[in-house]
This record gives sequence, C-alpha cells and structure tokens, in this order.
Amino acid sequence: MTGFTDKQKRLAGKLYIAQGQEFLKDILRCRKLLRKFNQSSPHKIQYRTKLLKTLFQQIGAASYIEPPFHCDYGAQISIGDNFYANVNCVILDVCAVTIDQNVFLGPNVGIYTAAHPLDAAVRAERLEYGRPVTIGDNVWLGGGVSVLPGVAISDNVVVGAGSVVTKNIPANVVAAGNPCKILRRLTVRDKKFWEKQRQEYYRLA
Repeated sequence: MTGFTDKQKRLAGKLYIAQGQEFLKDILRCRKLLRKFNQSSPHKIQYRTKLLKTLFQQIGAASYIEPPFHCDYGAQISIGDNFYANVNCVILDVCAVTIDQNVFLGPNVGIYTAAHPLDAAVRAERLEYGRPVTIGDNVWLGGGVSVLPGVAISDNVVVGAGSVVTKNIPANVVAAGNPCKILRRLTVRDKKFWEKQRQEYYRLA
C-alpha cells in the first residue's frame, strides 16, 4: 500500500506499526476520555454517557458500562441500544468492533481485534494487524470470555464464562470452552421455561 499512512493500513486490516503523530493524537484522545470516565463519580450517569458518546463511533440508548473500562482508540467501536458491560471490560479496537442491541457482557470480558504475525522476526519489527469483530443482537457473554480477532457472533447466543471464542458462532446456541464450541441449540422449550419464570416474577411483584 504505497503512500498510505500506518493508520490507513491499520483500518484496512494490513500490517502496520503504531507510530507517528497521528497515532499519538488518537491514543491520547482515548486515554484522556477513559481517565475521566474511569475516575468519575458513580452518580454522574449522564456525564459518563456523554463521555462514551464522544469516545465511541456510536453507542445506543439505555447503554451502560461499569468502570473500569479500557479500549485502544474508541473510534472504531459501534454499540447498539440496551448494552451492558460489567467491570474490567477491555476492547482492543485497532479494527472495527460492531455490537448490536441487547448485548450483555459479564466482568472481565475481552474483545480483541489486535493480532500479531506468527513469524518472530516480523513481529520483532513491531508490525501488527487487526481483524474486525462483530456481535449480533441479544448476545450474552459470561464473565472472563475472550473474543479473538475476526470473530463474528450471531444473534441470540450465550457464551459460557471463561470461554475463548476463536471461530464464528451461529445464531441461537449455547457455547462454551477453550476453544469455544457449541454445546446445544436454544429451543422452544427454553423459551417456554423462561417465559414461565418471567410471568412468575410479575405475579409476585
């Protein structure tokens, strides 16, 4: 990619080196916003929301992140409505991270788009690259889940705690493990069971 900046190479999924004033500007912007967010008072919800809207490419309504939170740039992160991330969420967004609606993340979840060459000599030159991550609607990632570069998780998926998601996951399944594998499909029986629990909740209210 002759004549392209390292930032342009990064966003295109090519090898790049995180160097130069453009990178420094983007990183410092992110660090300043994260510092304000992570050190803010718990009751300043609107202030936190404003910071996240400035930090991210997009964040939808009724979305909330528990501090502390960390990301690389923020500008590559797009989040839909009704998103929740528990403490110690890490998103390495050297490439796009797209999260749809009604997604819940347990504590210590990591979403990683950053990758490094397998060849040690190339890696030693600080060359790296990224692959985008996509998470669909109604996904729940349990505590300590790691989502690796290039992974797409489809709608209505539950990933068990501590799993390492190395490959794409189709819709409507429960998956877990290292590497993460499909355990079973979500069925009408599951829906009926949880609808019954829901009705009981409101009946007892």
